[in-house]
Amino acid sequence: MSCNLTKGRNITCRDTVGGIKAIYFAQFDEVASYVTASGELTDFDLGASDDIYKYTLKRGTASCTETLTGSSENGTVFYTPSVQIMLHKLTKEDQNQVKLLASNRLVVFLELNEVLTANSHNVLLALGLENGMELNSGTGATGAAFGDMNGYTWTFDGMEREPMVTVADYTTNPLDNSAFTFQSIVTS
Repeated sequence: MSCNLTKGRNITCRDTVGGIKAIYFAQFDEVASYVTASGELTDFDLGASDDIYKYTLKRGTASCTETLTGSSENGTVFYTPSVQIMLHKLTKEDQNQVKLLASNRLVVFLELNEVLTANSHNVLLALGLENGMELNSGTGATGAAFGDMNGYTWTFDGMEREPMVTVADYTTNPLDNSAFTFQSIVTS
């Protein structure tokens, strides 16, 4: 692997937005294979009967941070992605799902509000491809006042050798790439 720099960067236009529209979960142990090239996920395969689970998020209720940690003394570097989501309303169904999510390692796909592609598709990111992401902290709470949050805040963390990657552009719907194999996207 070459460590030589390959590119500079100019100031870009003010044409981007933050935030996450939806989060998708695939169970890490169901991943059969994946291929990344130049920071992009180009192939992703689950078992033919395995699903991906989509959670649609309210505007302003999710964030993603990836921290780079290096050690000059040891010559090492690694990345710790973290995703926090808020889900409104405490429900028995979500109580059951939080137990399942917390018991699994996951590959997490984020559908951003950002639109950069030529055909106006939302940008997708993939996290936890090598080691998985885990639900390591969260709360279920209701505030004191009528206008306070009633629901869940969940934080998913990982530790990876490589940074998060952009997912290759899709055809019509997120993750419908011809090189991606799974049964379906479950939305409810």
